[in-house]
Amino acid sequence: MTRIASIAALACVLMLAGCATTPPACPVGQEPMRTAQLFFGQNIGAKPGVSEADFRKFLDEELTPRFPNGLTVLDGGGQWKGEENRLIREAAKVVVLVLPNGPEAVRKLDDARKAYKTRFRQESVLVVTQPACVGF
Repeated sequence: MTRIASIAALACVLMLAGCATTPPACPVGQEPMRTAQLFFGQNIGAKPGVSEADFRKFLDEELTPRFPNGLTVLDGGGQWKGEENRLIREAAKVVVLVLPNGPEAVRKLDDARKAYKTRFRQESVLVVTQPACVGF
């Protein structure tokens, strides 16, 4: 490969890499932020699942202090393959958040997930984040 071709290839790679991390260009009146969805499973092994009162207490003690600007809680249901490769179905709570960009929001999400896993003996709490344009 010639030197010019190598430089051109490197420039293309760098431009494509930049596209993956560039926040969206937002319309007037909106700002670039992130949305996050947390999926909290409700089963606890052979015991009864996480009750509405238990989840409300978790919401009050763990999520609201970390995300005081607001959140949305949805009832859901999901399925996944457990350790024994068998299908597990369970009720779930889905929490939707709008977050500023930056490491502080990521830390708060991770801390909330760890708190839920510890409190309710869960294997995991799924989180999905994505860039968003937000207007208030």
